[in-house]
Amino acid sequence: MAKLKVMCARSMHKAVEALTRDFTVRTGHDVALDFGTVGALQAKIAAGESADVMILSVPAIDKLDKDRALAPGSRADVARTFIAVCVRSGAPLPDIATPEAFERTLRNASTIALSDPGVGGSAGVYLVGLFERMGLSAEIAKKGMLQSSGVEVAKRVVEGKAELGLTLSGKVASVQGAVIAGPLPAPLGQDTTYCAAVSAASAAKDAAQAFIAALTAPATRETWKAAGFERP
Repeated sequence: MAKLKVMCARSMHKAVEALTRDFTVRTGHDVALDFGTVGALQAKIAAGESADVMILSVPAIDKLDKDRALAPGSRADVARTFIAVCVRSGAPLPDIATPEAFERTLRNASTIALSDPGVGGSAGVYLVGLFERMGLSAEIAKKGMLQSSGVEVAKRVVEGKAELGLTLSGKVASVQGAVIAGPLPAPLGQDTTYCAAVSAASAAKDAAQAFIAALTAPATRETWKAAGFERP
């Protein structure tokens, strides 16, 4: 049986861990999961680390493909997530139906939990640019609570330390008591599609490809949905 190493964007941990357990029971293959932000995993790869399977955002996989670091024909889109507005269960849902309503909600909120863009997570990095475009950078700086991960963002909301949270939907779904109020209104939102591929350096390419197939099988759709993702 093969031993696989998988580098995976950490926002996907809930679904990937569950599907990996099913895969190992069914196939006997051993799978070691290495979760991190896309930025952190890219830094590891740039420093010379590798894995049998990479599950990263599409632009990150595109770069690896361009560098010929992937096995030809091994790519597959896995799941899609979006930046969500998060509130505590039982709290009134904020008005985020339009860009104008979303801006009012941000201005009226007392505290807003956000992913720290310095950590390299896609939501945190995107939101910095969005707030600049909306003219809200100074406002968010006053009330923003920077967190080390999207999970921590949702936890601050559940604890009542933040009125709102902004992070990837997959992170919100993994925290009990956190509720997705909705995605950012068009055209402000950003969907992130995650893609899996087999490393060109993998010594277990068949098992690695089977692992990707297990993540993307039609029967996995509900697992992904429960984790806050959509299957493409």
